[in-house]
Amino acid sequence: MASMREDRGELDLTLQVEKLKKRVEEAEGELTIIKGIGMNSPEMKEKDRLIQELRMRIRDMLLISEQHRSILGAEITDRKRLEQEVKDLKVQMSEYLSVRVDSTRKSGA
Repeated sequence: MASMREDRGELDLTLQVEKLKKRVEEAEGELTIIKGIGMNSPEMKEKDRLIQELRMRIRDMLLISEQHRSILGAEITDRKRLEQEVKDLKVQMSEYLSVRVDSTRKSGA
């Protein structure tokens, strides 16, 4: 029976399984090395720095946006107040002119 197994050579499944196990172990080792180098590589450090910088810029932009929203709200409120004042002044001017015209007419001038 042993001679039958030896005759199979590359077709022996046990031999193929052992070779595959060895290849898997080598691949896992290489992957571990790549992961270790990859996370500490200058490229990854630069990417991390860039991500941090972009997060800070986003935070700053959100703060500026909130400030602008607050300023805009105040300006809208002021504008509405001024528009109401203009309307009130128009009414007052109209009433004043009406009184003056009536007064002038009555005086005969």
